[in-house]
Amino acid sequence: MSEQTHDGAVAVTAPPSPDAGLSPAELAAKYGLSVSGARPSLAAYVRQMWGRRHFILAFSQAKLTAQYSQAKLGQLWQVATPLLNAAVYFLIFGLILDAGRGMEKDVYIPFLVTGVFVFTFTQTSVMAGVRAIAGNLGLVRALHFPRASLPISFALQQLQQLLVSMIVLFAIAIGFGSYPSPSWLLIVPTLALQFVFNVGLSLIMARLGSKTPDLAQLMPFVMRTWMYASGVMFSIPIMLEGKPEWIADVLMYNPAAIYMDLIRFALIDGYGASNLPAHVWLAALLWAVLAGVAGFVYFWKAEERYGRG
Repeated sequence: MSEQTHDGAVAVTAPPSPDAGLSPAELAAKYGLSVSGARPSLAAYVRQMWGRRHFILAFSQAKLTAQYSQAKLGQLWQVATPLLNAAVYFLIFGLILDAGRGMEKDVYIPFLVTGVFVFTFTQTSVMAGVRAIAGNLGLVRALHFPRASLPISFALQQLQQLLVSMIVLFAIAIGFGSYPSPSWLLIVPTLALQFVFNVGLSLIMARLGSKTPDLAQLMPFVMRTWMYASGVMFSIPIMLEGKPEWIADVLMYNPAAIYMDLIRFALIDGYGASNLPAHVWLAALLWAVLAGVAGFVYFWKAEERYGRG
């Protein structure tokens, strides 16, 4: 368009835009645009996670291989570390403090080692989750992928490490008179439920740790307290005999204690069902579902904020 001004000059003006007066949201809707880095719907996020399943597995295996690459004993530390922890706890709690009272030695030693191995699975998954985003900002900022892949892959790494350690745990159980039986098959669903629980907890801690780096310094104290309250080194009913019953119930129904006791029940001949709380399998399932679903949704809600700021 053109029009003549008062001095005879011709001014060229642009025609009115068909988009004049539209808000940014209306413009985006009109041309099918979306916000860069916007959080996908929960269903779309689940589909993205499934599409990255091979990356999650490969990343966890790479991390596991690299974990002890600088050590001369290499992957042997996967087994040596929890075994050394169990030896220290046996010296302090088993011999000095007599935490295994009420149990024969052929039961207490597998009881203790099982507790250390199984609790370490949860402990390392949580600690890895705290650093999953904050410790991998370069990867988060450089590539587009569902961020939940990181804490899940770290939890999967710890599962693979536990499975290697289980070979030693089986040998210890056999060495103290607990031979393979159909009850050993219960280890599979127990570890599956614990893995789902660990993933959920890892996702929660990953979101919290992404904005609060100091959480990584605090969590070792939290995990140590949780370990002492979960009966890793002692039988909760025996140790709390004479105390109010509700205290023992609270400690026995905490998820770490439930998964440890289920593995002990499956693995150790002298550890019978009387050592388990009522409805233990239902409790194990509820903890897994609650932590898994809540953790995934809680992490997803902040998907667009990871790696920014």
